[in-house]
Amino acid sequence: MTLAFNYKHLYYFWVVAKEGGMARAAARLGMAVQTVSGQVAELERSLGHSLLKPAGRGLALTEAGQAALQQAEAIFQLGQALPARVQEAGGQALLRLQVGVNDGVPKLVVHRLLQPVLAEPRLRLRCRESDLPALLADLALHRLDVVLADRPAPADTPLRLLSHGLETSPLAWYAAPALCPTEGTPLLQTLASLPLLLPGPQQATRQRLDAWFDARGLRPRVVGEFDDSALLKAFGAGGMGAFPAPALVHAELLARYGVRCLGPCQGVDEHYYAIAIDRRVQHPLVARLLAPPPAVVPAPPAPPAAPAPIATPTDNAAPPAEPGGAATPAPDATQAPHPPPRPRRRRPP
Repeated sequence: MTLAFNYKHLYYFWVVAKEGGMARAAARLGMAVQTVSGQVAELERSLGHSLLKPAGRGLALTEAGQAALQQAEAIFQLGQALPARVQEAGGQALLRLQVGVNDGVPKLVVHRLLQPVLAEPRLRLRCRESDLPALLADLALHRLDVVLADRPAPADTPLRLLSHGLETSPLAWYAAPALCPTEGTPLLQTLASLPLLLPGPQQATRQRLDAWFDARGLRPRVVGEFDDSALLKAFGAGGMGAFPAPALVHAELLARYGVRCLGPCQGVDEHYYAIAIDRRVQHPLVARLLAPPPAVVPAPPAPPAAPAPIATPTDNAAPPAEPGGAATPAPDATQAPHPPPRPRRRRPP
């Protein structure tokens, strides 16, 4: 690439424009005034326009000089940041992870699902949200390393995809405190009396919820439908209606949104998957996501208890019962004990 100007000349012009005159610029650069003036003149000849004009005892920028100064500002600001960026990049190799998130997966759940990789000190995470077909297309083009979704990859796709189940969570119903009924009200009665916020019709959870309503003969009063789960929770926390959410993040929901749990949505579960290209060598962080959870090591058995001391039978103690029989009653202390049998005499031979 052939440049129409010299960057060193541009730097001298930039210093002159910042300092407001040749003399001050020369003093800052540690050069003679004539040398600085000659370098700026070379730049003007290269660009074909005058950049400076006399203004009283100093210099002012022409229109062309204003344009040149704006570009020079951007160029030298980037140049000043260059050493730090190079040192940061050369200090340790970053592990970049491009994650696609299906818009049906709640944001709080995404954070939980990515826990196995968030502790990586070299991580550079990039998350992008979209619908599942668009994310799978980017996965095929290697623009994404993994996709988090609320359903497995479709079986009819020509791609060799691996759908790995990460978590399963039951659903529960939540509402702002102002909408919560008195304690002890049955859940179905509560849902029949409240406005409801539901996932959009295209979401996998919505289909299971519709079947749940039909099985219980409940006709919900739906006042809002949301493809984005964060919007669903925000409107629900604002009191617009009761809403379903995964019990997996129950504590976070109560702490962040200030809502209350109305009860479990029995029989409706949400399943979350990591979808990746089925390949022999996986991205190391994707392999960490797909790895099975560590086995729970059972606690060591407790040491055997010391044997109980053997009780010494007393005269009044009852003898042990025979297996399957009744215990022999203890002798009455008020009765005289039977005398011991007298020894038999042996006849002399």
